Amino acid sequence: MAHARTSAVVGLVLVAAVTAGCSGSGSHSGSGSTSPAASSAPGGAQSGSSVQNNAAPTESNPPGDIPDNQVYVGYRPSGGGFTGFTVKVPEGWARTDQGNTTVFTDKLNTVRITAASASGAPTVGSVTHTVVPQLRSQVAKFAAPKVSEVTRRAGRVVLLTYQGDSAKDPVTGKVVRDAFERYAFYRQGHEVDLTLSGPVNADNVDPWRIVSDSFAWR
Repeated sequence: MAHARTSAVVGLVLVAAVTAGCSGSGSHSGSGSTSPAASSAPGGAQSGSSVQNNAAPTESNPPGDIPDNQVYVGYRPSGGGFTGFTVKVPEGWARTDQGNTTVFTDKLNTVRITAASASGAPTVGSVTHTVVPQLRSQVAKFAAPKVSEVTRRAGRVVLLTYQGDSAKDPVTGKVVRDAFERYAFYRQGHEVDLTLSGPVNADNVDPWRIVSDSFAWR
């Protein structure tokens, strides 16, 4: 009887050991499939990083910026109009002649030069009370006019700055909000209006200074 009881006890111990071993093996396999270390492996981290870095690149210049390496060439009118002045304009821009007005354009920027006879020199008052109302009726959404006297190399000049909408692009149908600088030069019965325009968010301070400073009487 004692021998049979001992055999039975040994058998139960062996069964328990086998059962525990199988149970431990299953638990290890399951924990490996859900381990935090596995979910944060280098491959997974790189994949997440690449998704976050797929944002669109930032534009280097806002629309309308004239390049820093832009070349300027001298323009002197010829023909039947007043020809007693010169001014530098950006090289390569398209030119259009409209009577006593010459226009140079490139993409979103414009240089407009108009020569006319004048009985007297323009003043802050005359531009404010005569030119501003005219432009208000001609320029779409005309706004923020400011008239002042400034000095350029040609001497004293009346400057009018304002904003307005461009004409609708015939291809895209888009309208651009433009900023304008209008310089009124005068000498001996002749007035030349130099108007520089481009998008309000463009940084064209230096190019416009080059053009307006280059104006000279001949």
